[in-house]
Amino acid sequence: MTTTDGPVAPRAPLARLAPFAPLAPLAPVRLPRSAMFVDAVVLARRNLIRIGRTPQLLFFATIQPIMFVLLFRYVFGGAIRIPGMSYVDYLIPGIIVQTVVFGATSTAVGLAEDMNNGIVDRFRSLPMARSAVLAGRTLADLIRNVLVVALMVIVGTLVGFRFHNGFLPALAAMGIALLLGYCLSWVFALIGLTASSPETAQLAGFLPIFPLVFASSVFTSIRSMPGWLQGFAKVQPITRAANSVRALTQGGPVATNVFWTLIWSAAILAVFAPLAVRQYRRG
Repeated sequence: MTTTDGPVAPRAPLARLAPFAPLAPLAPVRLPRSAMFVDAVVLARRNLIRIGRTPQLLFFATIQPIMFVLLFRYVFGGAIRIPGMSYVDYLIPGIIVQTVVFGATSTAVGLAEDMNNGIVDRFRSLPMARSAVLAGRTLADLIRNVLVVALMVIVGTLVGFRFHNGFLPALAAMGIALLLGYCLSWVFALIGLTASSPETAQLAGFLPIFPLVFASSVFTSIRSMPGWLQGFAKVQPITRAANSVRALTQGGPVATNVFWTLIWSAAILAVFAPLAVRQYRRG
């Protein structure tokens, strides 16, 4: 056993550690516009693949406007008179606008379903542009609307519809209709992000669309409506779009209706796209 000689020196006190400084919050990452575009295209492709793997979605998206064409062409068409124009040439441009408007409502249902399934939460955790989820969804719905509009042109041709104003005006007419449908899809994107379920999103989406479609010039002239309704029907965007498509495909005054359709489309996009992106960021 060993012993130490003399008193034991006291141990030096441990140095007090300096407290860690609080971490500064990370600045939001601003992705270049090219990255945002690539993210949107990737998500649009994902949505299109999903539609391809569930063909019943595309089937029901096309069967409804076909039923409207047949119903109004052969059931109600005989009772509706349009001065200076056959009813089928009046009807099909309106059906094209109605098709893209109804097709835009699928944006709300698709986003609400992704929210419920937790897919949107996964997207939020990825280093990607915040607006890409919504832009990809609306872009996929636009592409689907292109296919449905092409089908409507084929069906319309089979029931007697004809383009009487040339090829380029016909392309411009399809572009006007698709533009309005794309801008409206941002309205339904906001609805889909705020709805509690896909069923709620579907009901909330169709609620404002039905009065807009039927209180318009889609199926008949607004001159046949009551006077108090004509003022609203004359200026609303679906009437302007239907009249634009009709004038471009059949001939007639174009400038005023196309101008107001573009104004409506730009206003809808300018208001609802930022609101939808803000709602997505808030979660």
